[in-house]
Amino acid sequence: MSSVPASTDHFPVRVLGGPTALFEYGGLRFLTDPTFDGPGDYPAPGRTLTKTAPSAAAPGDLGALDVVLLSHDQHPDNLDHSGRALLADVPLTLTTPGGGERLGERAKGLADWESVELDRPGGGTVTVTGVPAVHGPGAREEVEPIAGQVIGFVLTGEGLPTVYVSGDNASLDAVKEIAERFGPVDTAVLFAGAPRFPVIFDGRLLVLDSAQAAEATRILGARRVVPVHCDSWAHFTEGHAELEAAFTAAGLADRLDPDWRRPA
Repeated sequence: MSSVPASTDHFPVRVLGGPTALFEYGGLRFLTDPTFDGPGDYPAPGRTLTKTAPSAAAPGDLGALDVVLLSHDQHPDNLDHSGRALLADVPLTLTTPGGGERLGERAKGLADWESVELDRPGGGTVTVTGVPAVHGPGAREEVEPIAGQVIGFVLTGEGLPTVYVSGDNASLDAVKEIAERFGPVDTAVLFAGAPRFPVIFDGRLLVLDSAQAAEATRILGARRVVPVHCDSWAHFTEGHAELEAAFTAAGLADRLDPDWRRPA
């Protein structure tokens, strides 16, 4: 695949560890899936989630936030105790329809392809559209009863780049639907890490692996990719090295944001 010229509208994305990233877009400050607890175990039926590394920042270090983009609220590797407490100080959390009901008045659930317009500080709006995500292998109707609802997001605005935040998605078919409506994408924040549990879906992928993240980049025509959700948790079976190798093998190494690695 030929190289796509870099967008002139790149903006910094600060990767904080796990699925958590901070960026400013259209004058608004966005945070993805907040996880700020220290390392430790989260027991769950049939499995234990183990956080292996702290976040690169504490909630108090982030400054004022305008919006949390929360792929789902039911798993601690996407919303832990500290992240849940942080939501009380953020004016708006966008998430799944079920999460919108569970998280209270500051949360809004978005159905697939449903949009909300947010006022920009200098005038104009940012449009956030909920897009499909499937948290496991197979069709959504088969996966959701086990893994629950998950959502991704696309951000657009006049004079702004198109941004895709995948959430915990394992479906390239969903990526194709998104590309048909919004591609090419300027920046894709792709959740990867190839998470697996032997007792869930027979150990098959719950989120994209590294090779699939590279393929999602190709499908989206993404000019820049910021991988997240690929460190800090024991059930993430692929990390930075595997991602870089997969993007290099696909001829897409130039799409990886040079600052994507979470700080050590």
